[in-house]
Amino acid sequence: MKKIIISAFVLSAALNAGTALAGSCPMDLRQIDSAIETSTLDIATMDQVKALRTQSEALHKSGDHSASVDTLREAKDILGI
Repeated sequence: MKKIIISAFVLSAALNAGTALAGSCPMDLRQIDSAIETSTLDIATMDQVKALRTQSEALHKSGDHSASVDTLREAKDILGI
């Protein structure tokens, strides 16, 4: 019985973590959009950031929120935010 309760708790925590990640994607996308508008990065680097942003949005829409967050983090690192 104890194993069932622990398993249910772990499963619940894992599902809730995915939901939390999903909620942060739109906010991060807006933050990147804002930074792109004021950035002084060179064209090649800016193209890389825009590609990462597009990829992240597609990952988010497909339900792969963990990969979306990782891709957003990479874009934010390049932008310095």
